Amino acid sequence: MNRRVIWAMIRRDLKLVLRSRAVVLPMLLVPLILIVLLPLILGLTMRDAVLSNPDIAEMVALMEQMPSGTMDAFGDLSAVNQALIYFLTYFFAPLFLILPLMTASVIAADSFAGEKERKTLEALLYTPTSDLELYVAKVLSPWLAAVVITLLSLVGYSVVVNIVAGQMVGYIFFPNLMWIVLGVWVAPAAAGLGLGVIVMVSSRVSSFQEAYQLGSVIVLPVLLLVFGQIGGLIFFSVPFVFGVGLVIWLIDLAILWFGARIFRRDTILSRL
Repeated sequence: MNRRVIWAMIRRDLKLVLRSRAVVLPMLLVPLILIVLLPLILGLTMRDAVLSNPDIAEMVALMEQMPSGTMDAFGDLSAVNQALIYFLTYFFAPLFLILPLMTASVIAADSFAGEKERKTLEALLYTPTSDLELYVAKVLSPWLAAVVITLLSLVGYSVVVNIVAGQMVGYIFFPNLMWIVLGVWVAPAAAGLGLGVIVMVSSRVSSFQEAYQLGSVIVLPVLLLVFGQIGGLIFFSVPFVFGVGLVIWLIDLAILWFGARIFRRDTILSRL
């Protein structure tokens, strides 16, 4: 494979992404909502809350389902403040995985279906590159963008959490080891899962919206993780998060290998 050709196509794709409002707006709004607005609203709601509030009591009850010893480091805090830290640290963990999935999915959908709509894909398909080089470039561009945005979002979320709850604890407590594993191990795998599915779908449909809607089902596993933790069925410990990442990476390898096998530019050209 010609690396210079691949990087040239990656730079081209990323430049096109930055010019598309349909791609840029979700990449800005979703992180803003997940890492800034929701934590701030939760923090402002709970900092002055009382345990007699039914909603707060329910949140404390959810916290008490965690394995014993999880909140020992915050034992000096009230039950309400412990519940706030629990939600910021553990409840938001599966929700955070929406970021790499969404970012990679949006960019990957635009990489083929979006270019079909803009009539720019045909010229790219006629360039003197191999099918594998084109496929690798189309996979790497959304993956790299998703990883960078996710890591920046993790930094931003860490700042917000420590501002909201750091004064209660008295020191910077976030991110913990679980979140570091989530950010550097699971999130890149989640991005790979999102783009692998979308690239296969978007090469066979004619519009950006159609590709994105068909691929949006990949968010369902994240929702299962959210409800599983709420129901006390799972807990985002370091071993669990590492295991989730390992499973996703294995799925990524299978999907991307299959995608490379079926990716043929003549098939795409026949559908233009």
